[in-house]
Amino acid sequence: MTGRRSRNKGATGEREFCKLLSEELGIDVRRKLGQARDSGDDAQVGKFRFEVKRREKLAVMDWCRQVEQAAGDGDVPIVAFRQNGEEWRVVLKLEDFLPLLRGEL
Repeated sequence: MTGRRSRNKGATGEREFCKLLSEELGIDVRRKLGQARDSGDDAQVGKFRFEVKRREKLAVMDWCRQVEQAAGDGDVPIVAFRQNGEEWRVVLKLEDFLPLLRGEL
């Protein structure tokens, strides 16, 4: 895939993910413009910082490091990704997942 097509696919994936969050949460979630230039995350909801990827070839640990570097103190870095024909998936550290799980018990 060419660089331009890859960027377009990435931007489309970011918009798709933000739209899903907006619909589920009932709030306006938008992708961050300029994040590629600034090496930041793609979207944010409260303390949750998202690196969004729409790729066939997975590099999950690289993406985790990318969003962790962009996250500030107290933020929860999350990677959201989807391959063709698959559902969206999210990856986060166990230490960030456990409080969410405890909140459901």
